[in-house]
Formats: sequence, structure tokens, C-alpha cells
Amino acid sequence: MGLLDILLGRSRPVAPDLDRLFALPSAAVTLQAATGFTPTGQGAVCFATVEGAAFEQIHHEVQALLDADAGRDGSPVEMSRDEYGYSWLVSRRSPEALPSLVNDLHAVNSSMEVNGFGPQLLCSLAGFRHEDGRRLGLVYLYKRGTFYPFAPLPGGAQRRDNPLELRVRAALADDLQIERDLGRWFPVWGAPGL
Repeated sequence: MGLLDILLGRSRPVAPDLDRLFALPSAAVTLQAATGFTPTGQGAVCFATVEGAAFEQIHHEVQALLDADAGRDGSPVEMSRDEYGYSWLVSRRSPEALPSLVNDLHAVNSSMEVNGFGPQLLCSLAGFRHEDGRRLGLVYLYKRGTFYPFAPLPGGAQRRDNPLELRVRAALADDLQIERDLGRWFPVWGAPGL
């Protein structure tokens, strides 16, 4: 950053640090102790929709990479598109296999980044569930390098459990790099993997 950038108040964006995803398994232990939420074994990577042969090649490479992982049944990564036009690569594991799920999310993000699709990456999500049926997602913002909790309220309405999100933020403050700007805690309604 140059002197002119400092004088004009410009800052450089935070470089993505995908290795922060590896903090999720230890954060899950803290989350369970503090709130009772446990991993569902589902997670997803969201990106701006990409068309074309280059992306199809990346998708096949990711499938092949994850297929090589021992113990997987069926397709390790499924592709879906949400109602807002964003694409999701979804991985499903057993709830006890959160470290393997994190490896999947990291591999998908890394493959897209290395092959020039980093600017299209938006977020990654790991799903959690409470015994009373409530859902929670820990969302990693690719371009910010931070996490935030997303807790939709049960039912069909698109409403959030803000008190729970704030409790999760406090509980995980020592485990994850939490996004400080609450305005960036975007709702991910209907996210696969949640």
C-alpha cells in the first residue's frame, strides 16, 4: 500500500486464507459445549454461477479428487443452483466426519481458486443442528477471510434467530476469526447443506 492510498483512506482487501476452514472442527467442540449444536455432516461452497467448458473441467476434477477419498458412497459433491441464481457445490458426510467435510470444502475452494475462479467464490458453509430441530450454519466469507453464524428460525418465514447468532459469536470468538461487521452477516436462505 502506497502513501497515496493511506492519504486517501484506501485499503487493500483481505487476502482469503482458506486454511482458516481447518479451525471448524475445534470450533464445533466449543459450539456443542456452549449451545448444544452438533455437526450435520453437510456443507457447501457458494459461488457466482459460472458457465462453460473450463468450469465443467474443474467440477470433474473436484469430483475425481473427492471420489479418490476412501469410504465415500455415491457422488461426493453435488451441484445445485438456488433461487437467487448462485451455484452451490454440496458435500455430505457423516456427522462425526467434520474434519473430512472441511477437507472437502477446502479442496473445492482451492481447486476453483487455483484455476482462476477465485473471484466467483462467495462463501462456504458447514451445517449444525440442535436436538430441538433448530439449524445453524457457520459461514466462511471467502473474500473477507472471516466467519459468521447464520441461524434461520423454524417455519417457512425468512426470519433469523439473532440472539442465537450473537451467542454463537461470543462462544466462538476465540476459535474462529468472526466477521465484526454485522452488516456482512448475509442471510443464506435455503442454502443447501444447512
